[in-house]
Amino acid sequence: MPPDPSLLPLLPLLALLQQRRAVIADHPWRDRDAPAHLAALQAISEAILAEHQVLRPQLPPRLQHYLAQCSFDKAAAWIESGGQA
Repeated sequence: MPPDPSLLPLLPLLALLQQRRAVIADHPWRDRDAPAHLAALQAISEAILAEHQVLRPQLPPRLQHYLAQCSFDKAAAWIESGGQA
């Protein structure tokens, strides 16, 4: 089934949220170079917050809530579910 066209503007945000998840899950990197791992996590988190600010006027209330509360896994799940989570 093709994605809901109304969610297409959220795909860059979803990519950032998925990238954040991947950075968090990269334990070997964290164990090998904790400062670089933390810097990458900080950079991706800042990119998510910046994208949130750009998208804020058009965000559905539930997604807006997740992002405002930094519930990034919930935000990703909401987008991945097509807005049904």
